[in-house]
Amino acid sequence: MSDVDAILEARARAGQAIRDIGHAFIGRHATLEQIERLATVLEGIGAELWPADPRSRDQHPFAERQLEDYPQGRFEPRFDDRPVSGRSSPWGLDLRLHRHGDEIDARVTLRSAHEGAPNRSHGGIVAALFDDVYGFVLALLAQPGFTGELGIRYVAGVPIGVPLECRVRMDRQEGRKLYMTGELRDGDTVVARSTATFITIPRELFYRAQEG
Repeated sequence: MSDVDAILEARARAGQAIRDIGHAFIGRHATLEQIERLATVLEGIGAELWPADPRSRDQHPFAERQLEDYPQGRFEPRFDDRPVSGRSSPWGLDLRLHRHGDEIDARVTLRSAHEGAPNRSHGGIVAALFDDVYGFVLALLAQPGFTGELGIRYVAGVPIGVPLECRVRMDRQEGRKLYMTGELRDGDTVVARSTATFITIPRELFYRAQEG
């Protein structure tokens, strides 16, 4: 394993650990001593990291990864820092992604730190889930674009702690606008529906924007 690959794997492990700590902190009782020790450790690590040089995410490969096609069936996202689906993201949802034809299917179990109302997900988590999964449809189309409008219809409370399925696809294209639709299901029950409009841009402008 190269040094670069070793760092990427270590970052993925750290990202998973940060996510797990967040859910354990919210979802489990802790003593005052444990909470104070956790705060001391995290403050110490933060003090070590912040003086380091700023990290560039090598923007040109980002654009290539975002537009790379995905195989049918289960696949792994290729952008580790992607906030919702990246394996190194402290805020990630640990999605299990699949391609079915021209649709993207994301399996997810929301956890303690995602809770809004008791035993229900915060609505913003559901919105972020849809927005991120729609992004993989852009890769299938090999078409750069950005979210222009995102609509969410909360049909029922979105539970935490149970397997959910988010499935999305492109509905139609009109000029530069891509219209997408999706559903979030708890088994056979639809708990949220979504519509989105993505605005496409020429590939060369996308690369130029990533290069600043």
